[in-house]
Amino acid sequence: MLKYLATPRWFGWLAIVLVLAAACSALGLWQLDRRDQAAATVNTVQANYDREPVPYAPQLFTSFDDAAEWTPVTLVGEYDSPKQRIVRNRPLNGQPGYEVLVPLKLEDGSAVVINRGWLPIGNNQAGRPDDVPAAPDGEVTVVARIRPGEPALDRSAPEGQLASIDLTTYGQQLDYPIATAAYGLLAGETPAPATAPVAPAKPAIDLGPHLSYSMQWFAFGVLLFVGLGYAARQQYRIDHEDEDAPAAPVRVRRRPSSEEEEDAILDARGL
Repeated sequence: MLKYLATPRWFGWLAIVLVLAAACSALGLWQLDRRDQAAATVNTVQANYDREPVPYAPQLFTSFDDAAEWTPVTLVGEYDSPKQRIVRNRPLNGQPGYEVLVPLKLEDGSAVVINRGWLPIGNNQAGRPDDVPAAPDGEVTVVARIRPGEPALDRSAPEGQLASIDLTTYGQQLDYPIATAAYGLLAGETPAPATAPVAPAKPAIDLGPHLSYSMQWFAFGVLLFVGLGYAARQQYRIDHEDEDAPAAPVRVRRRPSSEEEEDAILDARGL
């Protein structure tokens, strides 16, 4: 059997199976990596989301730390409502909408961007919400959770809007510096406004199906070798079917003797 498989034909099939199995393994490892990322996110949410708010420190927003994500921070300052921006294409529960960003000028002279929440798409004017609830005037105490800034997107946005929470681009539109590594996702503000955008829900504590997907990819890789072995065995049986079959018996006719020939002639003549 091994000698039968040591041919260019089967080496070619083996090479194809090896390539496909390597691809399956790579996809399985990718799913495991995604599970590790999801696990890290879940651990961070569980550790930080419901903890007591920490006092504001500039480094929390000027240099983002993954371990500090979702940590509630208490900030005191005044909203710069005229400089607020609307972020486009921000779905919530499958519904399209926007998010509202407002700079919060702090007592120490620095400024942090606060995401005040979500708004549905409007009906009165395309590309804009119908109404944006105003932020509180005067001094306000804000509790916001730390979130990382987002990369710039290769698409434009109408005046007063942003394509993403790209804090660097936002800062270029202001006449004072803001923290550009992270922003605050609003958890509460005092005094509370009469109306406010929709507050985002707590992130789901779910690792997703990545582990089962990875096992499926690894199983596919193993099944490729099983299938190759089965196909080779079946083809071997077909190719050697005639060789392995028992030979048919050969019937040899005995030549009659001279006496038998004479008797047969007499019988034919009726004598």
